[in-house]
Amino acid sequence: MLKRFSQLFVLLFTFLYSSAQVTLIVDAIPSNTPAGDDIYVAGDFNSWDPGSSSHILLPQGNNRYVLNLGNLSQTFEYKFTRGAWASVEGDANGSFRPNRSFTPSGGSDTVYIQILSWEDLGGSGGNTLDPGVQIMDASFSMPQLNTNRRIWIYLPADYDTSTKNYPVLYMHDGQNLFDLQTSFSGEWKVDETLRQLEQAGDYGVIVVGIDNGGGSRLDEYSPWVNPTYGGGDGDKYVRFITESLKPHIDSSFRTLPGRETTGIAGSSMGGLISYYAGIAYQDVFGKVGVFSPSFWFSNQVYAFTNNTGKKENGRFYFIGGANEGSNMVTNMQHVYNDLGNLGFAANDLKLVVKADGQHAEWFWAREFGDAYKWLFSDLSLAAGDLEVFSKIRISPNPADKWLHIASPTAARLLILDQKGSLVRKENISGDAQLDVSELPSGFYLIEIHTKGSIFRRKLLKL
Repeated sequence: MLKRFSQLFVLLFTFLYSSAQVTLIVDAIPSNTPAGDDIYVAGDFNSWDPGSSSHILLPQGNNRYVLNLGNLSQTFEYKFTRGAWASVEGDANGSFRPNRSFTPSGGSDTVYIQILSWEDLGGSGGNTLDPGVQIMDASFSMPQLNTNRRIWIYLPADYDTSTKNYPVLYMHDGQNLFDLQTSFSGEWKVDETLRQLEQAGDYGVIVVGIDNGGGSRLDEYSPWVNPTYGGGDGDKYVRFITESLKPHIDSSFRTLPGRETTGIAGSSMGGLISYYAGIAYQDVFGKVGVFSPSFWFSNQVYAFTNNTGKKENGRFYFIGGANEGSNMVTNMQHVYNDLGNLGFAANDLKLVVKADGQHAEWFWAREFGDAYKWLFSDLSLAAGDLEVFSKIRISPNPADKWLHIASPTAARLLILDQKGSLVRKENISGDAQLDVSELPSGFYLIEIHTKGSIFRRKLLKL
């Protein structure tokens, strides 16, 4: 009898600790989800029944739905529906998406999900594009990731009627920036906000929106791997921006390509990758908008910050909501403090926490205008100053023996090596021809100081 009891105990113990309580939390649904529709989950745990009454998610308010699936011990696949396969979830474009899958850890697991679209409804609303927004390329090559992606571009209202050159802001989750029809949980209204600011006298900015890759979003938006959610392709994604996309934008549009006039911004995982880009590529991005960043994804962000250190002046705007979870504000404060300790100026760092803020597009849309204005407020965005920047030319690059500098005004030129040490200093005015034949081969930084502003370019010496 005792032996049999022991065997039963072992079996019970094994069952309890080899299975897990799995809870699904949907915290974002398409904005065109019909009011009153129930959301179901179908999977191999319920014979793929798309309308099982025992697998309806419970609404919690604010487009949040929860369901406890109970004890599950093995990897399972699943999808969400509105009660039938005709109304199954889709990808970011309203098309077919593969099954989701999850592997229980053996303890209590909570899975957070965003439903991007419904196949029967396509995009999530009507077209809300400003005429200044274009699809620059429906399938722009991303050689660093061996894929292609849709790229949006917003041009200021006076782009076609002026000769101005403009700052550029690169943003992620392009589906959600401009158009309600393509958004999967509401749009940022970037175009509407910038138009209003232009009408009030803002100089203008070009915005480049990069679509996320759907199922590869988490991989592309983190340089570090999370054992549960993925990641690891973040640096390749940022190199796509710096090596492929930015050169194309700068050669195709009238931009101010310097780091002081180049920004990057995004929310959630997009906030994480924007922050990474702003620290890892300080020579490219001088303005960084970090909205509700997913710093929880990897604690490597803190060591990365301190190990990289401050290499250039840069502006960082952190914005989050008090209703986004217990660690959101703490994590942002941690990074904010680290930047201050590394020597970033206090007036180049801003941390904003809104009491009503939620992890949602409506919140980021509301806060975008203030973030943009603060990030670019340190620029003297007067046409005269920016025209000086736009007319500075450095060629050839790479250079062998001679370097030609064209500056429309008197300036001081500095050449620094990769360690930041000064190797050459010249006063220039108009066109200048410099003999660089004695410089060792390698990368250098050229700084042209004029009118209190600094124009910087990388130089490759052959």
